[in-house]
Amino acid sequence: MTDADLAATAGDGAVLAGPRSAALAADVRAERVKAARALLARPLLHVGCEEFRLVRKHAAELTAWFAAETGWRLSVDAQTARLLKTPARLDDASRPAVAPKTKTAFTRRRYVLLCLALAVLERSDSQITLGRLADGVITGMADPAFTEAGIDFRLERREERSDLVAAVRLLLDLEVLERVHGDEEAFVAQAENDVLYDVRRRVLSGLLATTRAPSGVRAGGFEQRLAELTAEPRPDTDESRLRALRHRLTRRLLDDPVVYYAELDEDERDYLVRQRQAITARINALTGLVPELRAEGVAMVDPDDELTDVRMPEQGTEGHVTLLIAAHLAEQGGAASRFELARLVRALAAEHGKYWRKSATDPAAAGDLVDAALRRLLALDLIEVSGEAGDELFAAKPAIHRYALAAPRVTVPGAKTARKDRSR
Repeated sequence: MTDADLAATAGDGAVLAGPRSAALAADVRAERVKAARALLARPLLHVGCEEFRLVRKHAAELTAWFAAETGWRLSVDAQTARLLKTPARLDDASRPAVAPKTKTAFTRRRYVLLCLALAVLERSDSQITLGRLADGVITGMADPAFTEAGIDFRLERREERSDLVAAVRLLLDLEVLERVHGDEEAFVAQAENDVLYDVRRRVLSGLLATTRAPSGVRAGGFEQRLAELTAEPRPDTDESRLRALRHRLTRRLLDDPVVYYAELDEDERDYLVRQRQAITARINALTGLVPELRAEGVAMVDPDDELTDVRMPEQGTEGHVTLLIAAHLAEQGGAASRFELARLVRALAAEHGKYWRKSATDPAAAGDLVDAALRRLLALDLIEVSGEAGDELFAAKPAIHRYALAAPRVTVPGAKTARKDRSR
């Protein structure tokens, strides 16, 4: 390295200037961004992947950033890296756990089976079979509280075995379990077909992300218990109040597709309006997410389209139908029922069906296509729902207007054209 490369060096040996040092600094930043994005996409990483190596390499900087900006704790050891994320909102049910293979949302029973399976694994040896796991879950189901809640599981029906396998496959995806021998599909077909797993206890111990132990929760109802599980100390000074506001808003900007000003309380809204440039700049520096500042709120957009589990637009029949429904809701301005949207899809099939898979053009398929589109639009916070179950109405939220179809413009060479800013 030449003298020109080493323009200046601080007392601690850090290079302050020079082409090579600038390139090195850029490489370090790129590694840190990759590590941060990996943690946001998958908050529990296991040794063996490149992202884990990068997280461990930059653990000090990442730990400090997440603690200062979000209040989340990052725990890194020789085997795992766990970002203990506390949600900013406890009332968002639009992004449920999904079965890794079928991508179907977890039902209430599947959540119960997942929790009981974790309880069984906590007391198990380093290896366990699916049959023994099922026996432990059935034993847990003997608690009368499950019967009172309407949850039943006896492993007698194929549907019950499918639910248990969905929970197990989620644990495989999280790397809590590692398959040694056997196949879950054979177990679904017949319970005598067993599967053997290794239990990764280090990963298992890092799954729970709460501010207090569940055994210490005394609240009665589900919402109250969830609130108590994630409760944080109440700020008692101006400094701690502002820090809590920064944490809540940064969490939402990292986790939510859009943060609408209208959905924030007065303190949050005032703080975000004043500090949005600084907050979004810090998020951009760590993650590469690009701020989209709109009149109705703020969204952090991923140019690489990686930090999302729900994409729009997306290829395929469901993706196209979702885009068409979004455009319809954005343009009509009012609310629509499932029946009205199904009728719309049947009409759209005549025009666009040649681009869809063959089964989607069947009039009977319209309801399923509408349900898939609505789930996607709700997860992206582009629509809101009102009304009673079975009679819901779905209306556009402001950010959906980016998908509205604009009237074509014809320009004449040499003529002046007016441009309209469509952001709202």
